[in-house]
Amino acid sequence: MRIIVTGGHDDLARDRIRRAATGARVEFTTDLPPVIELADAVVGHVPDPLLAGARRLRWVHSPAAGVDAVLSDGLLASDVTLTSSAGNGAIPLAEHAMMLLLMLSRDAPRWLRAQAERRWDRHVHGELAGRTVGLYGLGNAGLDLAAKAKAFHMRVLGMRRRSGTPAPGVDELLGQDEFPRFLAESDFVVVTAPLTAATAGQFGREAFAAMKRTACFVCVSRGGIADDEALLDALRRGEIAGAGLDAHSVEPLPQDSPFWSLPNIIVTPHNGATTQETTRRGFDILLDNVARFTRGEPLRNVVDKTAGY
Repeated sequence: MRIIVTGGHDDLARDRIRRAATGARVEFTTDLPPVIELADAVVGHVPDPLLAGARRLRWVHSPAAGVDAVLSDGLLASDVTLTSSAGNGAIPLAEHAMMLLLMLSRDAPRWLRAQAERRWDRHVHGELAGRTVGLYGLGNAGLDLAAKAKAFHMRVLGMRRRSGTPAPGVDELLGQDEFPRFLAESDFVVVTAPLTAATAGQFGREAFAAMKRTACFVCVSRGGIADDEALLDALRRGEIAGAGLDAHSVEPLPQDSPFWSLPNIIVTPHNGATTQETTRRGFDILLDNVARFTRGEPLRNVVDKTAGY
């Protein structure tokens, strides 16, 4: 059995992977070599031209939680099992979302501008208690955010593909047919869903028009779920009050992007889950799956390739 691991790993990490892969040969590389045709498993992205010749390949693992960058047409059409590191960044993403909610509610940029100018600027601001937060996506990050929002005494609405599945911390779980109500009742709409064919462009002009004029839009998972021009137009016209964006359609965000300069937007550089703990949890998931694969046991975080997560 041969497992190829791409990316940079230090000697300690390589040793831990080898020890997890009992009885298997593990090769480390920055680029996939032609010998991928002899590989049983690959950690990392496998381009379609190489995938076509990888006749022994049975498993591909994504070191990231989202698989939109690795789920190619070839992989989708193949029998190869795809797993992800879903859940590794759930905690910091939820923390980041709460930070953005607090900053938007209290207009924190106003304080930062005043501090830079050494100006004492007290103002009346909002609070989160009693407000409704709508979570679009209830995976690991969404569920962790639901618990945090409840701790802030918020009402939590949830929306996900499997609307009948119980969701701890969510006051009301809505189906896709209730999307207009979800938007109309939310003071904050937070996107924690993956980017898939079903979610791409979900937040367009009609969606933003359905939100309260006092509501804010927050995205911490993937850009592209909101239509950029529709979001910009809604912010400029005052159809929504503000936005907190950690994930963007184009990354890095271009210097000439209007998102940088609008006064009612907080921009962070897709940095919400960039913690040492995220890396550690992702590596633990990899080790667990390597051990499971070599023992012939069911893998963890198996992706529904048709759904995209």
